[in-house]
Amino acid sequence: MCGKSIFPAVVALVTVLQPPTVGDSLAQDADVITTAGGVKMQFISGGAFIMGDKNDSTDRPAHEVVVSSFYMDITPVTQMEYERLMGMNPSKFPGARQPAEQIFWYDAARYCNARSKEEGLEPAYSETDWSCNFESDGYRLPTEAEWEYAARANTTTAYFFGNDPAQLGVYAWYNDNAGDKPRDVARRRPNPWGLYDILGNVWEWCNDFYQKDYYNHSPKKDPRGPEKGEQKVLRGGCWNSSAKSCLVAYRYYESPGYTDACFGYDVYGFRVVRPKR
Repeated sequence: MCGKSIFPAVVALVTVLQPPTVGDSLAQDADVITTAGGVKMQFISGGAFIMGDKNDSTDRPAHEVVVSSFYMDITPVTQMEYERLMGMNPSKFPGARQPAEQIFWYDAARYCNARSKEEGLEPAYSETDWSCNFESDGYRLPTEAEWEYAARANTTTAYFFGNDPAQLGVYAWYNDNAGDKPRDVARRRPNPWGLYDILGNVWEWCNDFYQKDYYNHSPKKDPRGPEKGEQKVLRGGCWNSSAKSCLVAYRYYESPGYTDACFGYDVYGFRVVRPKR
């Protein structure tokens, strides 16, 4: 689990630099698109998978889920991209190619709407009650099922690369190798579907409300989480996480507008998805 931060939020404008080429091996892949804002997204072809972990009571029961196709950012949203669109950077650890962090769930939803509007798409989120319109063609946060499906990438092991946590540092920034801070995106190896930093670096907000026993009654097709709740789901672990917290099935949660700046404030980021139409 991530440690506490005793530092206040630091608002620091990052220098707008040209990003290094990310995912060069994927650049010629027709399944990778570049958005109007310059963000690369990977096409994730829908399918069935076993969600959850039969060996962990928190993530039980393991159950079959079917998700529809979608596009997903190949990296967490960077500080450079967040500032370009939102005009400010709330991150405590400034760095153009580092993930945007100190992000509330509501901040991530506002970013999704701004990105949709920039491209002439229908925003997914109501800015009155923050409900999500899944029928819109705009950007939104991934459902918990979409996130795990994309992270697993047709694998069935504890991590997408196998079961040995000793290999985690090849693919993720976590407490054994990050040096007590987030790192530039796309500097570790991607998962088999070309997604970088899907484990470690920053926890990633999902669209779903959290409910401990949701897996016991969730629908098989495109589950979207409970209709209401007090916390939102986060996935993937962070730069200060243990290897266990970076397990593909590991579930975490936080208030979408958390007020305790002494916990988790500098480890929450996000990546976004868009439906396949």
